[in-house]
Amino acid sequence: MNQPHFNVSLIIKPFDYMKKILLTGSLLAYSCFSFAQISAVKAKISQKAQSLEAKVVAWRRDFHQNPELGNREFKTAEKIAAHLRSLGIEVQTGVAKTGVVGILKGGKPGPVVALRADMDGLPVKERVDIPFASKAMGEYNGQPVSVMHACGHDTHVAILMGTAEILASIKNELKGTVKFIFQPAEEGAPEGEEGGAALMVKEGVLENPKVDAIFGLHINAQTEIGKIRYRPKGTMAASDWFKIKVKGKQTHGASPWQGIDPIVTASQIVMGLQTIVSRNAPLIESAAVVTVGQINGGVRSNIIPEELSMNGTIRTLDTKVQDMIHARMRQVATNIAESAGAIAEVSITKMCPVTYNDPSLTEKMVPTLESVAGKDNVEMVSAVTGAEDFAFYQEKVPGLFFFLGGAPKGKKETETAPHHTPDFYIDEGGFVLGMKAMANLTLDYLEMNAPKGK
Repeated sequence: MNQPHFNVSLIIKPFDYMKKILLTGSLLAYSCFSFAQISAVKAKISQKAQSLEAKVVAWRRDFHQNPELGNREFKTAEKIAAHLRSLGIEVQTGVAKTGVVGILKGGKPGPVVALRADMDGLPVKERVDIPFASKAMGEYNGQPVSVMHACGHDTHVAILMGTAEILASIKNELKGTVKFIFQPAEEGAPEGEEGGAALMVKEGVLENPKVDAIFGLHINAQTEIGKIRYRPKGTMAASDWFKIKVKGKQTHGASPWQGIDPIVTASQIVMGLQTIVSRNAPLIESAAVVTVGQINGGVRSNIIPEELSMNGTIRTLDTKVQDMIHARMRQVATNIAESAGAIAEVSITKMCPVTYNDPSLTEKMVPTLESVAGKDNVEMVSAVTGAEDFAFYQEKVPGLFFFLGGAPKGKKETETAPHHTPDFYIDEGGFVLGMKAMANLTLDYLEMNAPKGK
């Protein structure tokens, strides 16, 4: 009797096919289960953010009414540290003078995300008519000054405190670690002191645990609440400070021919500096600014002084343009002074690099911003010539820095006061979106980059 002949391939192939179907079904079920889990966590984030709105507004008003200058944010830091400790977050204080760092370890292994808020106010006297307007005084480079949160750092701190409370409430669902960085002296440290993001990096804020990505936001008084603005690559300019000392020869104001007038020479230098941007910078490729903001010279109306000094800022979005401007400034100032018989001494200090949003990270995380704000409310914008020392973190790890709307609905950009002015005003209606954005960026990044199968 002949044994029946079986085609083994016909047996194996259907088995493999069924195996693939079962495996695909399992993966789909797992994927659906994960999606359902994440959706539930995101719903918790949204609910928690709404419930925290009143608390965040109260924090912000307290910080606004009691602002502190850079490297002097002692009371601000105390309040932040106390709140983080109340959430069970590990706290480090005294980082970069007055900085506070909180570390929240999630319930599952994964990468490390850093979230940053700056804490310092500015030497500005507030004119806004609000019940919690600042009447605080401080000392800036040896002079008594009024102090105001004229750039919105009070909102950044309050929003990140709220974000910390949200993420602490879903700690067990987080696949990784969150590092909360509350940074002093973003506006610059007092003369003779180190400070800001550069000092935090120097002191190891991005290590132990090592940060994989960092996110930060900045409230914007010219962007309507409910909207988010961002830009990949260079989004804010590098900031350099310069000082030019012009040395002449003192004489009576009635006989200028007997001296060398540093004031007239300085005036010519100021005009000459403006031609660097207008005639040497490739403006169709990259914006640049040279601004003289301070001139000091002379003590009496009828005396031509021996010397004067001028201070200013340089803003660039490209390192080649930055180097060109530095070289041309030295050339222009020196040669103009020489033509008048004077001497010009030029010193330039690099304060802050370009705020550079990592293109890959930005592309991956923009959908998160769109999901919390609505796609129509997330806009890609042109670069701005303001500077941000968040750039120092981005030199070390991939980062995304975005702008959160703080202008009342219906207000045009021209109708709201600029940052760093006495009339600067923020609508508090955008704080919930700020918390949701920061919390969801954290959750999504950790989910995307967690070890497989975890």
